[in-house]
Amino acid sequence: MNLRAAEKQIYRLQFSVSQYRYGVSLRLIVVATLLLVNACSIPNLETPQCSGARDTVKRFYSLHFGSDFSSSTENLKTREEFLTRDLSKALSAANETEEDYFTATENYPKAFRVGECSAETAEKATLQVLLLWRDDTDSDQKEVWVEALKIDGKWLINKISTR
Repeated sequence: MNLRAAEKQIYRLQFSVSQYRYGVSLRLIVVATLLLVNACSIPNLETPQCSGARDTVKRFYSLHFGSDFSSSTENLKTREEFLTRDLSKALSAANETEEDYFTATENYPKAFRVGECSAETAEKATLQVLLLWRDDTDSDQKEVWVEALKIDGKWLINKISTR
């Protein structure tokens, strides 16, 4: 074997050793990152009542914001699966108004976020819903409070208030 061929062999060996080291280092970094993320994850400290009620409120407001805000009979029918009978009856008996009952405003918000929750009993929870407005010059927020009741194993919205 001549000197030139030996140099090429050594170079190939060095290159594959450095590739191996790089691969091992990269794997170690990935494993360490996954362990760190799992070790630092925040446990869910929310009560089962709040988790169940929160899901219903999020689904309801997603439907509400994806639809027409008006208080028409047709709109109320699409929302009935999320409402208690008492609330459905009260809203059906009320006259149509410009103010939306579920956001307590005539100036319809652009987005919402479900905030804090307090579980008063195993069948009753109150959730904060933040209503958000944003345009080119200003942003604003307002909150409403949603009372949810568990009736026949299902969380339903019973009342909206501004406190």
